[in-house]
Amino acid sequence: MTKQSGILGVGQISRTVSDIESAETWYRDAVGLAHLFTFNTLAFFDINGIRLMLSQEDQLQPAESIIYLRVGDIHAAHQQMQSRGIAFTQPPHVIHRHDNGSEEWMAFFDDPDGRPLAIMATVVPPNAH
Repeated sequence: MTKQSGILGVGQISRTVSDIESAETWYRDAVGLAHLFTFNTLAFFDINGIRLMLSQEDQLQPAESIIYLRVGDIHAAHQQMQSRGIAFTQPPHVIHRHDNGSEEWMAFFDDPDGRPLAIMATVVPPNAH
């Protein structure tokens, strides 16, 4: 495989929603994603170069992948998202400590259709090496 024919990264993630208009508003205003465009029953957002496509469906996919949104400061992002109406099911917490002392943090919340999403951050304590 040449570089041009190999995998370059993730281009798009797809998720079903029950109501495209309310989902567009929620992902844009509460989650804070950059809205790219909407047409018919599809809405597209930018997540730092990865496109999120929401598609309105009569039958939602019962088990879709959790989308983990990386943030720089998980506590500030948590507070800001709460102020925009997001109810977290789990507050920011450490899920793993690496051998070098850095920590993986996550906080979980549900989309309007009751399916989980999360914010995540890697925290490097001052004494980590």
